Amino acid sequence: MMKLLNSTLEEIAGLDQDKIKEARERLNSLTKPPGSLGKLEELAAKLAGIQGNIYPRIENKAHILLAADHGVAAEGVSAVPQEITAQMVENFLDGGAAINVLSRQAGADLKVIDIGVARDIEREGLINRKIRYGTANLCREAAMTEEEAVSSLEVGIELARETIAKGVELLGVGEMGIANTTSSSAILAVLGDYQLDEIVGYGSGISSEKLNKKKQVIREAIKINQPDPGDGLDVLAKVGGLEIGGMAGVMLGAAAESVPVIVDGFISGAAALLAYKLEPKVVDYLISSHESEEPGHRKIFDFLGMEPMLQLNMRLGEGTGAVLAMSLVEAAGKIISEMATFADLKMDTGEML
Repeated sequence: MMKLLNSTLEEIAGLDQDKIKEARERLNSLTKPPGSLGKLEELAAKLAGIQGNIYPRIENKAHILLAADHGVAAEGVSAVPQEITAQMVENFLDGGAAINVLSRQAGADLKVIDIGVARDIEREGLINRKIRYGTANLCREAAMTEEEAVSSLEVGIELARETIAKGVELLGVGEMGIANTTSSSAILAVLGDYQLDEIVGYGSGISSEKLNKKKQVIREAIKINQPDPGDGLDVLAKVGGLEIGGMAGVMLGAAAESVPVIVDGFISGAAALLAYKLEPKVVDYLISSHESEEPGHRKIFDFLGMEPMLQLNMRLGEGTGAVLAMSLVEAAGKIISEMATFADLKMDTGEML
């Protein structure tokens, strides 16, 4: 148990600081005022540090969408029934969801994984890595065992490594799981020591009455399970979700392979927190896509020291923000690789530089 997880954590190294410095020097030499492309320049330098190359290559992209159910849905914390998880997985496989449309537009290979849906789905194209049929009800007992939590992380690690082995240079992560904002809020409350009124949002569009119920459920879950804020694995097992653990594993596996991962919204942000608790260097390989409407998402950015590229008032999940941001990551790589320098054109920059 934990052999793959531990070896992966050991493989995660820091970024190539020499390449980052070289990249910044090149960016400042391009035919533009220094820093005028803002976050694209910061991203280009980060890509250089990740790939160890000041001409970073982003050609092959994939998006990993993990689906799982949550026992806490029985508490009425969502606007829709649990069965929607399985129905949306079938929609993904039929190509009719928002993530399908946006993945096609981005040119990203969409991989749909059942890591813990509450019923079996026998469909071509589905990757079955089911660990159990949904988590337990976290406000009554631990969401899963520690062994199952490790398995969710290791499934994610395996998916990342398998995908990268096929030549993918950029990954996105997303999820589907009714009631997963409840688990994500619990994770954030424990790891960040935040008050629930600061971080718990309306999720799938619940009423104010259900919002209060959701806060009470999270409060009970933390009280009953007593997750250790210093132990990411313990937090995942007690109040997390299988797809959340899977996304954290994807992040860890990609970091070990020196491949960037675009983080989507609030739920994948909670996964990023767990990955960070297991190995802080993982954050160097994460790229934040957008800030969702969930109030806790801003707290996650603050905790990890990250800033989103997009603000589109989105709260769908599935990884929609992640695939939308893929074109920006590609653009950053092309800027540093393809733009001419002032020296190339023998231009007089005057005092610009």
